Amino acid sequence: MNKRIFAAIFAVILMASCSSTKNSTNDLAINLPIETAIDLSSIQDDKAPVTINPGRFTVETVTYRLPKVVQGTYSVSNFGKYVDDFKAYNYKGEEMQISKLDDNSWSIPEAKELDKITYLVNDTYDVESEGGIGKDVPFSPSGTNIEPENYVLNLHGFIGYFDSLKNNQYKLSVTAPADFVRTSALQTVDSKTSEDGKNITTSYAAPRYFDITDNPMMYGNLDVEEFQVGDIKIVLSVYSPNKMHSAKSLKETILKMMQAQKTYMGDINSTPRYDIYVYLSEGKEESPKGFGALEHHTSTVVVMPEDIPAEALEESMIDVVSHEFFHIVTPLSVHSEDVHYFDYNNPTFSKHLWMYEGVTEYFATLFQVDQGLVDEAAFYNKIMSKIQQASQLDDAMSFTIMSENVLKAPYKDQYLNVYQKGALIGMCVDILMREESKGNRGILSLMKELSNKYGKNKPFEDDRLIEEIVAMTYPSLDEFFNTHVIGDLPINYNDFFEKVGLEIGEGKVEANFILLNGVPIVSGDGQKGTIFFTDAALQNSFWKEQGVQANDVIKSIDGTALTLQNANQVLQEVFMWKPGKDIKVVLDRNGEEIVIKTTTTQPYTTGKSLMEKANATDAQKALRKAWLKG
Repeated sequence: MNKRIFAAIFAVILMASCSSTKNSTNDLAINLPIETAIDLSSIQDDKAPVTINPGRFTVETVTYRLPKVVQGTYSVSNFGKYVDDFKAYNYKGEEMQISKLDDNSWSIPEAKELDKITYLVNDTYDVESEGGIGKDVPFSPSGTNIEPENYVLNLHGFIGYFDSLKNNQYKLSVTAPADFVRTSALQTVDSKTSEDGKNITTSYAAPRYFDITDNPMMYGNLDVEEFQVGDIKIVLSVYSPNKMHSAKSLKETILKMMQAQKTYMGDINSTPRYDIYVYLSEGKEESPKGFGALEHHTSTVVVMPEDIPAEALEESMIDVVSHEFFHIVTPLSVHSEDVHYFDYNNPTFSKHLWMYEGVTEYFATLFQVDQGLVDEAAFYNKIMSKIQQASQLDDAMSFTIMSENVLKAPYKDQYLNVYQKGALIGMCVDILMREESKGNRGILSLMKELSNKYGKNKPFEDDRLIEEIVAMTYPSLDEFFNTHVIGDLPINYNDFFEKVGLEIGEGKVEANFILLNGVPIVSGDGQKGTIFFTDAALQNSFWKEQGVQANDVIKSIDGTALTLQNANQVLQEVFMWKPGKDIKVVLDRNGEEIVIKTTTTQPYTTGKSLMEKANATDAQKALRKAWLKG
């Protein structure tokens, strides 16, 4: 599975990347901040009241929208679907006529008389529990949560925009019970306690709508740890409903990881603060199920299962959060016009997901071996896993065409490949640059040069990026991009491994408890509603030792009955198993109940692995050292 996200076993739940906003004319007589308010102290049927005061318009008709697609995602979310009781009022307090244009848009005539808009917002986590996940339901880390103990405030789910006013300043007020812990990277303007002392209203300032969508918040019963990584302030906020984990318990892992990342990145430093919001899902029917993370320019929202061992959670946080933190390189410092001038209702997409997500994922993998967090064997295993998972997708598809058309069939079904082949493209570019420069330059130095040339306020022209990269580097990259990135010829990875004295060969390979070479060792019977082991389970040393047979139906795992409805959640937990865990699995073999009660050991299989060539030359070894250790 992808390090960035726990993809569902039977349904891919993925997204990621970045964005900004476009200059536009102003429909206000005076350019005043748009005043917005969310009242968490007056929740009605799990719905949060929102009020929008845009100031006085000078045009007859205006359109108000919530985002159809948000930055960081490459799928449709339709946040307007979660809005109820949308009303507009004039300055006399009278309700005005409105017209709903689509799921996300409302037209308001006689806009010169508009005083305010009010509506109620449903949270998206509840919709996941109704079986809607994967059907244009927002991926959990981009979604919203409204419950007494916790509020996940991805603000794009609450606050919208007027077509021509996305560059106006915003003032946001959030009213919540006084005992709530609250975290936000937005600038705090004011804080007032109600006369009865029960509620506190905190006011925030945002320079434009992009900053509303780019700065999530978390309110409620959570704990927070703050620490420094170089000159970057890290704020870690964790909600664990059953207190199984805490910000304090995760702090050392995150600190060590981010210190290593900062050392690896060197002088790339584009944010004074970085926020990490962690929501741990307790596994109930109404709990979120899309595990992973969504990046923002200077923060990330993470959703993980709560009921997993601390070691497994820490390992997942390293993989997931390191990817998101590397996004401060791209898209924060290097991005296209499509990203910089993002249209939330009718977006266009860059051709360069190989860079936004692929290179970011590659950095998140490479830095761990560069900084000694993992050994070379573990790094090689991760690379082989990406090669194997990429081979399960369409390997003969232009990556730039796929990226530009990622919302459309057949390309949207290939999005997962941005974390697999996209990262491998980054690896090939890295090795080519190391070879051409005798080890002195790599893809990290290229991204630094692009950051210096562009930066967060200057987008590049999408059609010219590869041309510019080639001009900054070597002609061999031109051939590689034209053949394997713009073109659709599959990459022969052995050609690149040969340069660093490695090769792909047959050998003993560490396996996972639910995947074999990136493919599940279980399947489902839709008519019977059962999950069963396939022939592939016999190639897994652990399950073979337990006597598992093909077509054994899995009745329960650790006391939880396994069904098609809960398979994603339960099998994701199996994916997280580590050696040394006590387990109980009940099988049905042709009507006979088979009970497996044991302690897990590391599973292995026989397959392709990345290994050192026996006759690797000194020059190849030197190039490998430059590649892996910078």
